[in-house]
Amino acid sequence: MRGAAGLMDFGGRYRIGAGRMAVWRALNDPEILKAAIPGCSHIAWSGPATLDLAITVNLGVVKPSFKGELALSNVLEAQSYTLSGKGKGGLMGLAEGAADITLADEGAATLLAFSARGGASGQIMKLGKAIVGNSAQKIIDGFFERFAHAMGAEITPLGPA
Repeated sequence: MRGAAGLMDFGGRYRIGAGRMAVWRALNDPEILKAAIPGCSHIAWSGPATLDLAITVNLGVVKPSFKGELALSNVLEAQSYTLSGKGKGGLMGLAEGAADITLADEGAATLLAFSARGGASGQIMKLGKAIVGNSAQKIIDGFFERFAHAMGAEITPLGPA
């Protein structure tokens, strides 16, 4: 994690033991996403490229609930997209971020790489950037482990992108 002025950068690469089209379909399946996102109580397509989301995030000392929308852009089917989102957490403030996700063949497996940038305002940032950043990285790492499990595939973390 790095960044300035309340923004944090994250990234990672994973080898997923499934074909690229299967990974792509799973990345666009609300049921698989709900199973993979910790604290997610609702996720559903609200438009051709938007998803509504409700999530409770465990930041250690507090567990704010956010409601928001995820939007897909720069979509190249089975290759890449940009996922952007904003969520309102009531008194805790606003969280927002974007991630670029790419898929590539690696034999019979898929190499998934992502780079993300996010930030928060209000009471969340008063908790301290380190707490929020560490929680976010754990959430991201855990997401990909649960994502692969939900789609019935093996996953190998490969480190930073």
